[in-house]
Amino acid sequence: MKPRKGRIFFRGKSIDFLPAHEVAAMGVAHVPEGRKIFPRLTVQENLEMGAFRIKDQASIKANMERVYELFPRMEERRRQKGGTLSGGEQQMLAMGRALMSEPDILLLDEPSMGLAPLLVDHIFQVIKTLNATGMTILLVEQNALKALKIAHRGYVLQTGRVVLTGKGSELLDNALVKEAYLG
Repeated sequence: MKPRKGRIFFRGKSIDFLPAHEVAAMGVAHVPEGRKIFPRLTVQENLEMGAFRIKDQASIKANMERVYELFPRMEERRRQKGGTLSGGEQQMLAMGRALMSEPDILLLDEPSMGLAPLLVDHIFQVIKTLNATGMTILLVEQNALKALKIAHRGYVLQTGRVVLTGKGSELLDNALVKEAYLG
């Protein structure tokens, strides 16, 4: 594996070698590709795991209500084991768990991968809703059309290199992007 060039900074501090719990305490939440929920824990227990750094029970309760408002299916399934949920439900749970930490920035890696079209629409609507509240979202997504429609700024990568950057709307209108990614 080739070493990464450069450093990763958040709020003026290098986070390259910090343990994950310290990065999370700085306000960064990550929803990994493949969801990575805790399959043996219930939906509610998974969500509570996301609130590990929140000490105020009233905040945890309010965060849980917000997640249930964004993803009503999670409230219906709150006592169900995470591993028994459908792929789409697991994606909602993974996003909900990340939101429980009250992040300033939410990192989403392929949130629509393998999901039914209706659920993809819902996930992207939630992303727009979260961003409208002021939350910064860093989205890595192969569904270029959906991603660029909601992106303030986009970066097009080819074999690991940035080949285009611009406003999402500009990239949607770019002839190269249309040909290569939007058919």
